[in-house]
Amino acid sequence: MSGGWNTIESDAGVFTYLVDNLGVKNVQFEELTALDADYLAQQRPVYGVIFLFKYPTGEASQSSDTPKDGAFDFNAAENLFFAAQTIQNACGTQALLSVLLNQETKVEIGPQLKEFKDFTTAFPSDLRGEALSNSELIRDVHNSFARSSPFIDEAQRLRSEDDDVYHFIAYSSINGILYELDGLQPAPIAHGSCTFEEFPTKVIPVLQRRIQRYPADEIRFNLLAMVRDLRLRAREIGDHEWLNREEQKRSGWQWENALRRHNFVGFTGEVLKGVVRSKLQDRGELYNDWVEEAKAKTRARMRQKGSTGRAFEKAES
Repeated sequence: MSGGWNTIESDAGVFTYLVDNLGVKNVQFEELTALDADYLAQQRPVYGVIFLFKYPTGEASQSSDTPKDGAFDFNAAENLFFAAQTIQNACGTQALLSVLLNQETKVEIGPQLKEFKDFTTAFPSDLRGEALSNSELIRDVHNSFARSSPFIDEAQRLRSEDDDVYHFIAYSSINGILYELDGLQPAPIAHGSCTFEEFPTKVIPVLQRRIQRYPADEIRFNLLAMVRDLRLRAREIGDHEWLNREEQKRSGWQWENALRRHNFVGFTGEVLKGVVRSKLQDRGELYNDWVEEAKAKTRARMRQKGSTGRAFEKAES
């Protein structure tokens, strides 16, 4: 099993440039803020959706042949790409590949992903997962979009029981069936017949049923649609304002992705040094006053925290 996969964000800009760096042509991701079939249909063609949710670690494991919704299709792996997830933090990239590698007739996936798919075609799902985890190309592109942290090495850090665990899965219409592709499950989950054109309408009820299994106050979900590059459609219909908005969106994504590659601890430290130096140059008394003011605020917060804790204990008793 390969190591060194870092956490990436569920972000349209991250996923768009991730697939772009893998050699995929004319694909982008759009964040969906509502489960609205009409809005999703407006993004056509929709190759699939990537769903992020808080993984219910406290639940008892389900039976190997009865998912909570839909039905396992154990024979589907012969006709589609499905890989078991064999390593921590890889599920985001694995979910988007689950869509891309099953939409090869509609999407230009590029020579490198084409070679990877051809190489793993005859593999069972667990070996496909191992092949994906050990792909230096895919891992390096994936990690290039992880947030830089000077304090945590994601490759070495193990999850604790107190951590919130999030998981990515994919939905796509493949061979006339709506499939849920989750590398933590033993097989693709079929949700009934579904043509490519019907996908926006038929996937929404499936997502709604899944979200309804959570408490009403759980809102930590994210949904990204994999669609054709919207700039192409804007050019085709001659909508220059739309094209300009899409180009500005791309510029914003590139800027945000560049920021993700850097940590600002050194910069922050230099700013603090400059502030302290300025205080010392003004007058030593001002610096001492500044330190005493900070200490007073800290003591006040500690007193407030202590009183809150005592009030809570009284309420419990």
